[in-house]
Amino acid sequence: MTAATILTNACVLTMDPDRPTAQAIALGGGRVLALGERTVVEALAGPATDIIDCGGASVLPGFVESHMHLGPGGSELAHLQVAAIDDAAGLARAVRAFATAHPDRPLLMAQVAGYALDGRPITRAVLDSILADRPFALTAADHHTVWAKTAALRAAGILHGAITPPGHAVVIGPDGLATGELREFAAFAPVIAVGGDLRLNLGIATGDEPSPWPDAARAIDRAALLRGLRHCAAHGITSIVNMAGNRYTLDLLARLRRDGDLLARVKVPFHFKLHMDLSALDRASAMAAALHDDWLTGGMVKMFMDGLTDSRTAWMLGDYPGHPGQRGQPLFDAARFAAICTEADRRGLQIAVHAIGDPAVRGILDGCQAARDANGTRDRRHRIEHIERIDKADIPRLAGLGVIASLQPGHPPAAINFPMQPTLDIIGADRWGDAWLWGTLARAGAAIAFASDWPVTDIAPLRLIQAALTRQSYPGGADERLGLMATLRACTAGGARAAHREQVTGTLRAGMAADVVVLSGNIQATMPARVSRIGIALTIAGGRVTHRV
Repeated sequence: MTAATILTNACVLTMDPDRPTAQAIALGGGRVLALGERTVVEALAGPATDIIDCGGASVLPGFVESHMHLGPGGSELAHLQVAAIDDAAGLARAVRAFATAHPDRPLLMAQVAGYALDGRPITRAVLDSILADRPFALTAADHHTVWAKTAALRAAGILHGAITPPGHAVVIGPDGLATGELREFAAFAPVIAVGGDLRLNLGIATGDEPSPWPDAARAIDRAALLRGLRHCAAHGITSIVNMAGNRYTLDLLARLRRDGDLLARVKVPFHFKLHMDLSALDRASAMAAALHDDWLTGGMVKMFMDGLTDSRTAWMLGDYPGHPGQRGQPLFDAARFAAICTEADRRGLQIAVHAIGDPAVRGILDGCQAARDANGTRDRRHRIEHIERIDKADIPRLAGLGVIASLQPGHPPAAINFPMQPTLDIIGADRWGDAWLWGTLARAGAAIAFASDWPVTDIAPLRLIQAALTRQSYPGGADERLGLMATLRACTAGGARAAHREQVTGTLRAGMAADVVVLSGNIQATMPARVSRIGIALTIAGGRVTHRV
């Protein structure tokens, strides 16, 4: 077959242990046709072949975003970004300018905020003083807390509080009114609804579907997803596990595919929430049956076992320093969680569970063990998302149970935009040696997949690679960094395997899908601290160019 595209004069890093490097690669019919020495591959060129001289730049399998939130991320690209602002005066200037530029928005939403302004807690009174006349809310960089001003709380109907599931809270002050702090998705979902963005957040917020499914608003949601897909393509991403989704999201993605606008392969989980019984897994099975091909799949069940460190809702083995008796709590008790895992596993569904604290990780491993004991041994690849703390006694269990460690290089303190404090002080000095143990997990044989959790942090895989290679060791802890090739593998082949897609993508070899990213430089020749200076020159998904500089 004559090649449609040949990438030559390149440093091709295939992630294939049998043939780790090549000088050139030929693509055609949506597949890799050949790779190897330039003269051999270039012989496949025909009159219409697009021959691209890469000038010695690195060529990799397309990046696999193993954990991200595509719909919310696409929506939030249109919001105010305040990552570098930590003072009320600076925030006021940014918000007022944004309000002037968007006079018709029912809710002004800012993203990537810290947990304090001028070193003090954020309250609705502080936000009221910034913008007096319109609903406004501020989302934390971790996306687990929102602060809303009085007008936004009133518009959402939660100024006087709300009944929320365990682990979620509309914080109430001494005056009996909401302070403005909204912890976790069920608490701030009513505020997001004011801005019209709730439909693409429903999966992660409540596990529900829009009722009824919208007609006119569907175009708005489609546009947000397409905006997110284009953003991903610009960062070299060709495959996604969309951790904020439902059947409605899957349907929108199918429509994008029908229209020729699906720019990446997407897996969409079903979110199992506390209020559901086991029969809700029928919906997960239906999603798996509805779409299951190389581009769109269901087949995953997503759950939360605990909350977050900075809000002290993560479940810890010991008390939080300075907070006697406070150590968080599990969202599912052990018996119920084991029953859910066992039934989901029996149906052939992959399980992915958010866990920050060490007993949360242990509880998930116990659930996976229960599923294996009940249903027998097979290649499950259930996943634990984040694993920010783990008791060292539990580390060998990941490899033993075949559980994937789904990790985010941008999350540790001092990585990318996250400061060292207050997170390390919230954990406590005696636990720093148990935090973010990526290298220890890898050395113990755990399968590793890296991802951004976008829009929780910076989406750019190259910045995540930089964060992984330059992260600091904490006092009392070891160097937990992975090497460059292990890091690249975790962003490509590791992510593909974590999504049961390694037969399609994540590796460059003849016959595999033509999912390729071409960098603007040679990543092996670049010092780790300067990796982010390399850009994305070309992204190809399934043989189709989705981004080109």
